[in-house]
Amino acid sequence: MTFVFDDPKASFTEMRDKPLVSVIIIFLNVGDFLREAIESVLAQTYDNWELLLADDGSTDSSTDIALQYAAKHPNRIRYLEHPNHENRGMSVARNLGIRNAKGKILRPVGCRRPTAAL
Repeated sequence: MTFVFDDPKASFTEMRDKPLVSVIIIFLNVGDFLREAIESVLAQTYDNWELLLADDGSTDSSTDIALQYAAKHPNRIRYLEHPNHENRGMSVARNLGIRNAKGKILRPVGCRRPTAAL
């Protein structure tokens, strides 16, 4: 489920003719890191993508951050959540993103709190 861009110096026309990539970010209570993950997608030079933000029941600022980006970029970013904003687990959240993806290529991107050193 990964993709590789053939030529990072490809022209806009060449990139426009490439398939739609659905980038899926699943998240749960990562408000401090979600902005950075979304901005990394927005900064890509590959032009033909959509971003699906799959909320797994966040109770911190993550939901508000995701909704703000979806409102600001409605043609590229979509906010998804489970019924009743439930926490159903990472796999179910990823499947929510996959079910709603329109792209020919799927690319999950991680957004999680770094683990402390043991």
